[in-house]
Amino acid sequence: MSHVQAQPTLVEQVVNAIVSEIVDGELPANSRLIQDDLARAYGVSRQPVQQALLLLRDRGLVREAAGRGLIVSPLDVDFVRNLYEMRAMLDGLAARLAAERGAERARIEGPAYLDAGRAAVESGSLREQIEADMRFHAFINELSGNPLIGETTAPHWPYLRRVMGEVLRDDSQMPQTILNEHVAILDAVIAGDGARAATLSRDHISRAAKIFVQRLQAQQQASEEEMRQRRTRRIR
Repeated sequence: MSHVQAQPTLVEQVVNAIVSEIVDGELPANSRLIQDDLARAYGVSRQPVQQALLLLRDRGLVREAAGRGLIVSPLDVDFVRNLYEMRAMLDGLAARLAAERGAERARIEGPAYLDAGRAAVESGSLREQIEADMRFHAFINELSGNPLIGETTAPHWPYLRRVMGEVLRDDSQMPQTILNEHVAILDAVIAGDGARAATLSRDHISRAAKIFVQRLQAQQQASEEEMRQRRTRRIR
């Protein structure tokens, strides 16, 4: 029996729209988020915008700033590290269970997810690359047969999307590396090799986390150095 997918609610659509603008760099860190402006831009009332902003605040993408209202939160390196540590364990579990429970389905349906990933890499579209990555991992989670894995990760995907966007925007090599690792993970799942699938999946996330954290730290250090130089110029 085919599954009927529910259409996203208006609030979910606004959440996705705001997150997409953050990921694309159109709403950089510390940007003010004015409800009336967003409502006009998206052609909706203030209520779904207000609800969307509260959800994003709860998920760490938005925070309150004294005298400024809500702003786009600066990325928190420690939170990113903690988030990817958790995700590495969950993705490893999902891959192992997928190999044990869904190898045949992975063989039949999996190549389409890789094809979508290849098309996204060739397109050069940051948004398409992130969407292809999300769909691949959602597929592995589904194959695991344990819905709690995907449900546990789902609230954090907006933040994960933002981290990927910050790093992939200036890296032309990583999209292909991520795709190659997806190919290896799917091969292990199709082969029914749960141990290898789990190891590859954990390593895939851990390597990405290491790169992301290093680059975020470098970006923050560069930003802090620029601010110090500006203060020095003002003093002189």
